[in-house]
Amino acid sequence: MYVDTTLKSAAIPQDCEKVSGYAWKALAGSAIGYAMDGFDLLILGFMLPAISADLHLSAGQAGSLVTWTLIGAVAGGIVFGSLSDHFGRIRVMTWTIMLFAVFTGLCAFAQGYWDLLAYRTIAGIGLGGEFGIGMALAAEAWPANKRARVSSYVALGWQLGVLGAALLTPLLLPHIGWRGMFMVGILPAVVAWVIRNRLHEPEVFVRKAKVKDAKLKAFHLLVKDRRTTRTSLGIVILCAVQNFGYYGIMIWMPSFLANKLGFNLTKSAMWTSVTILGMMAGIFVFGQIADRIGRKPSFLLFQAGAVAMVLTYSQLSDPITMLWAGAVLGMFVNGMLGGYGALMSEAYPTEARATAQNVLFNIGRGVGGFGPVVVGALASAYSFQMAIALLAAIYVLDMVATLFLIPELKGKELE
Repeated sequence: MYVDTTLKSAAIPQDCEKVSGYAWKALAGSAIGYAMDGFDLLILGFMLPAISADLHLSAGQAGSLVTWTLIGAVAGGIVFGSLSDHFGRIRVMTWTIMLFAVFTGLCAFAQGYWDLLAYRTIAGIGLGGEFGIGMALAAEAWPANKRARVSSYVALGWQLGVLGAALLTPLLLPHIGWRGMFMVGILPAVVAWVIRNRLHEPEVFVRKAKVKDAKLKAFHLLVKDRRTTRTSLGIVILCAVQNFGYYGIMIWMPSFLANKLGFNLTKSAMWTSVTILGMMAGIFVFGQIADRIGRKPSFLLFQAGAVAMVLTYSQLSDPITMLWAGAVLGMFVNGMLGGYGALMSEAYPTEARATAQNVLFNIGRGVGGFGPVVVGALASAYSFQMAIALLAAIYVLDMVATLFLIPELKGKELE
């Protein structure tokens, strides 16, 4: 049990420049938890051929393991976001980690398709709460003048998890097999659990919990009036465009490079790695400038950069040029991920903060999940360059949504 004096001594005034040890621990736990998401999904992709051969799965069954993991993640995000606004960030994050760890471990002992599918779906439910709860926790623990950059640091966790999976899986999979890799996948969860077990609830959440008259449901607070509804709509559009562009480009680009430009696996992997590094740089830079010039100008700058780079990239054919241009493309297309956490933390009160993060982002992820389907259809009907060029239109929509629906909230005190 925690006493008020401990909470008060660890409190971080929103206008204070100093970042406490508690804030750093909150950031570490949140970023590692999000790294767990990226690591898990990428190693699953790497392991599908081995799993399919061992359990005699069809291509459709193998693909459904990824699909149902994402479906579970969307459901878990919505459920656990709301629960964390009611029961607390740390407590519910611990539940999500335990759920993920137990069922990821069970995947290592799967005997066939149906039990593995069940384990993956439930593990996905555990994964789903990580993004929103971690973003809310970090935002509530850090000062207002550093809120955008700490949100970008949490978002970098995903990319670090992806990078870690890309480096470790080729080294470990031949030696420990897919069952051993599922056990390795538990390790980030264990680290995140140890860090979070040493944390208490942020003071802003504790203050809210003492207000007995706050009876409005978290979901209602996302659409409580016209201005809030407009903001929620704008954030859904931003998150949908973000995910549509990310998955549309990243899923199809390696195949395009291999089939149309003759890239071998090594060159395609190099392009992917360089592009991911560009995405990481974009997320980091976005957080830095959003704390300086504001949220809306930063979004508009990156959205305009995405339009320019998507159009430019669609005209390229030289492999060397595409390599470095891929890094710049990744910087603008994915850099905006560094700003959503701060924007949603500032737009909604404590009673609905984690709910907003998980619900709005996951609605966007659900819509954006059609990106690979649309890009694939356009590429088949016309050309891959044409499909990529048409993606520029969605970033123009992004700019319109930012201009007319998104408020500027830089420096706002958390309610």
